[in-house]
Amino acid sequence: MTVRRVNVVILVLLVIAFLIILHRNLLNLNDFLKQENPDTAPGMVLPFETDFLSDHKVIRTGDEIPVVITAPEERLGAAVTAMNSIYRNSKANVVFNIVTLNESVVHLRTWLSKTDLKHKIIVFDLKILTGKIPTDPQKVEAVKPLTFARFFLPVFLPDAEKVIYLDDDVIVQGDIQELFDSSIKLGHAAAFSEDCDSASSKGIVRGAGNQNSYIAFLDFKKEAIKKLGMRANTCSFNPGVFVANLTEWKQQNITSQLEFWMERSAKEDLYSKTLSDSITTPPMLIVFYKLHSNIDPMWHVRHLGATGAGNRHSPQFVKAAKLLHWNGHYKPWGRASSFSDIWDKWYIPDPTGKFHPIRRHAEEK
Repeated sequence: MTVRRVNVVILVLLVIAFLIILHRNLLNLNDFLKQENPDTAPGMVLPFETDFLSDHKVIRTGDEIPVVITAPEERLGAAVTAMNSIYRNSKANVVFNIVTLNESVVHLRTWLSKTDLKHKIIVFDLKILTGKIPTDPQKVEAVKPLTFARFFLPVFLPDAEKVIYLDDDVIVQGDIQELFDSSIKLGHAAAFSEDCDSASSKGIVRGAGNQNSYIAFLDFKKEAIKKLGMRANTCSFNPGVFVANLTEWKQQNITSQLEFWMERSAKEDLYSKTLSDSITTPPMLIVFYKLHSNIDPMWHVRHLGATGAGNRHSPQFVKAAKLLHWNGHYKPWGRASSFSDIWDKWYIPDPTGKFHPIRRHAEEK
């Protein structure tokens, strides 16, 4: 074959490759422009979205790191701020899987259009909770549906092998790649940070009993709990930050197990009323009893939303933490939170003007 013919063949192959790439980009653009509100379906994933027209300052390479975070309407600012802190502190190829309700999709899309966060929006179907949450009118008001999204990770990400779940009231100061690379032992479906670890145990609210053990979340007087043979003084863990092995999760039917305990407690009221009002932590404590790995405590420094949190941690310690979690009553977008200046650093203003952090100095002017 002559040199001329070889050049012609190469040119033809390059043209074919170019046409294939162009075709794919046109399909992605078509999906991006289809921004009609769909009918809600269980775990429906809306078309892949990314601000591909923006000038990316950081080239994202390597395997994708899926991060799941929830975004209720009244806390969209929290989710966007948390995601921004992750994106700006890492060069990893992070894809944010944002679980929200259908009513918040337009608002969320508008806000994210002002960022270069690579994301997918997942619509959460409330029907999936039928028969699994309390029917008592007083309790129903306190139920926040999206807090249960962490139970259905394989539904949202059927092809992922590993995923990070984060509550929205967090700020990430380390490289998320490090958290994603956390070791999960063979036979374990997830890794959490235990409440007795040295980094956060001093943040436990005192005076109401032992709030870092199973008895704070489960009613050990109930026969169903007694039969499990769990020790009441076992150290609990906080499920607001964890890394999951979804392959193991699916093999062990973790979601089905969690649903079972949700349904049973809805009928038998198995959770503790004296020390904790959480209804998402108890089923996870049951299912993962003695069957979870641990993440580095500095990747979940929590209780920053508790009373007096500012006196429990030095500014130096907070600065060194890889992940900060304002679990508790006081949130960093509110007027009475500790270390809210750290949260402010990553806040992206709401282009619709609906969400505003509340600050003392703003009220005084």
